[in-house]
Amino acid sequence: MEQIFLSHKGEVAALLTAVCWTFTSLAFESAGKKVGSMSVNLIRLVMAIFLLGSLSFIRFGYFFPEGATTSQWVWLSISGLVGFVVGDLLLFQAFVVIGARISMLIMALAPPLAALFGWIILGEQLTLGNILGMVVTIFGISLVILGRPVKGKRIQIKYSVKGILLAFGGATGQGLGLVLSKLGMGDYDPVPATMIRVITGVIGFSFIFIFTGHWPKVIKAVRYGAAMARISIGAFFGPFLGVSLSLWAIKYTTTGVASTIMAIVPVLIIAPAVVLFKEKVTIMEIIGSFIAVAGVVMLFVW
Repeated sequence: MEQIFLSHKGEVAALLTAVCWTFTSLAFESAGKKVGSMSVNLIRLVMAIFLLGSLSFIRFGYFFPEGATTSQWVWLSISGLVGFVVGDLLLFQAFVVIGARISMLIMALAPPLAALFGWIILGEQLTLGNILGMVVTIFGISLVILGRPVKGKRIQIKYSVKGILLAFGGATGQGLGLVLSKLGMGDYDPVPATMIRVITGVIGFSFIFIFTGHWPKVIKAVRYGAAMARISIGAFFGPFLGVSLSLWAIKYTTTGVASTIMAIVPVLIIAPAVVLFKEKVTIMEIIGSFIAVAGVVMLFVW
């Protein structure tokens, strides 16, 4: 068993990442509905700094990142702005509008988008199998979000268009952020690399809040005990453990394989969404979720 783990530690890390993101998406959906998605975004990143810094101090003897090159700081910082500030800001608002289950299903587009950005930025080639995988993923998502057409309309969308667009923006941010993370991380350790991304995210949100006057809402959110408990859970499983594991995964296996395994969240989240939030899930939505994940698998296996 130990030998299997050591030889597939990237794949194991990706699987654990998917489990973490299932927990964190449900926790942040609940917290976001209580205190707002923007406040949740900043608070969980601040929590993550203390968690990551403590782990870094135990492992390396320093709290804040050391030893990174200027190039690594630049690319990881850009990745943090793209992934945490832009991508997660849109995703967390999608949690509030359409819920974590549908949002994370649309997030299955992140791996195909990562492949597309890898082609544009890194010069990676897209095969016919890659393109087919993208089509199958989009088809699976379409089965879930599109309902039967009503009279006078050719297409009927079962969920909020605003929420769907927000989740798509989140998927775009995550796909691009993952490519930029791999580009910037190189041989650098995933924990301080994650810290660089998180610090940039905190700075980015701080500037946004200064110009939008959102700070009073953050202070109010901090005083809301029930929301803070959920944010704490989400922060531990999200920007601390989940993101660190995701960077560990792409360090020890290919971005494609890691993205494929991490993309099973839409399937993992169905059961807890039904149990915890009493969501009504149709057979067609379950089938669509499995097809979407199958499309992601096809994207990198073929």
